Amino acid sequence: MWREIAFLLANFPLGLAAFVVVLVWLTLGIGLSVTVIGLPLLATGLLACRQYGRLERARAAALLGLRVAEPSRLRPREPGFFPWLWTCLKDPVAWRHALFAFVRLPWVLLTFTVVLVLLVVGWPVLPWVARRLSDVDRAMVRGLLSPSDELERRIAELESDRVTVTDTAAADLRRIERDLHDGAQARLVALAMGLGLAKEKLLEDPRAAAKMVDEAHGEVKLALQELRDLARGIHPAILTDRGLGPALASLAGRCTVPVTTSVDLAERPAPAIEGIAYFTVSELLQNVSKHSAARRASVEVWRAEGGGTAGLSDPGGGGRRAGDRLLILVTDDGRGGARLDGGSGMAGLAGRLASVDGLFVLDSPVGGPTRVTAELPWRARTGPGPALADR
Repeated sequence: MWREIAFLLANFPLGLAAFVVVLVWLTLGIGLSVTVIGLPLLATGLLACRQYGRLERARAAALLGLRVAEPSRLRPREPGFFPWLWTCLKDPVAWRHALFAFVRLPWVLLTFTVVLVLLVVGWPVLPWVARRLSDVDRAMVRGLLSPSDELERRIAELESDRVTVTDTAAADLRRIERDLHDGAQARLVALAMGLGLAKEKLLEDPRAAAKMVDEAHGEVKLALQELRDLARGIHPAILTDRGLGPALASLAGRCTVPVTTSVDLAERPAPAIEGIAYFTVSELLQNVSKHSAARRASVEVWRAEGGGTAGLSDPGGGGRRAGDRLLILVTDDGRGGARLDGGSGMAGLAGRLASVDGLFVLDSPVGGPTRVTAELPWRARTGPGPALADR
């Protein structure tokens, strides 16, 4: 009760000071907006409103027991003064904090007067009145000083996606470096040494030199094959040249389980989306080969136009996935039981898809069958490329 009374009594001096400062600052900023200093002054005033909101949230937490999440910090997309200025001016959190400072002046005057009078002549009803008045303050703090739920959710998603993309890129670079160091590089070093020995024996023992050259020729073939495999792991040439249909058919041919493929696309998606779709199917077919004990599998790819998630359940919600989508369905008749935390790479796939606003749905009951649906945002190819329906 005494904390609530202290909060209500402190409302008046703080509210009056905030009203005067914000009124003068923002009025000058808006009035001088046609001059050079007007907009920077207005932006500075909005930053001050954010600081005032932080003070009020801390006061509400300490005296009212109301904890409101701190809004995200302002981050301009590009460095420089003008991006910072534009970010400040369009900040909805700062404008709501300014509104909070304006609308509270009559309220804080009323609460201060009521509490002060009841402290003198009506103290028996003061606890009940203080609770009702502080509830209104809680509602105002919660309504005007809390972060925007949708905006904060989206910011959190983007920050998480950025971390995922960065970790994935670093892991891919480490894998490429390791494959080059342990594979092709080692073979090329051995090849150079073998050719050096053959050169030394060329005059002394031509037959031994010819044998060394023949072995070096075999090493060259193996090194070239390893480089081709590495290039296919980075971005296969068949995907660039012919699109998803032939590329997925090539993947299916290398799978240890018979796989049927169906790619129904009137045009090719953007190269980035096409690459993600290819490597998603590649990882899923590797899981089929290693873990499923299946007798057959299938891969279907199609475009869902303007239908959002095309009937899929979206755990994230929030309308994040809208517009045309690229759908991938991989099924097998294996033993099932696959899980996102089962160590088969499913969690990594889900994270990669989420980092580009995609969706990953796994349905794998024990005993099978396993059904994996992946969904990517559709982006059309901007450069020249054949329009085709790959089947």
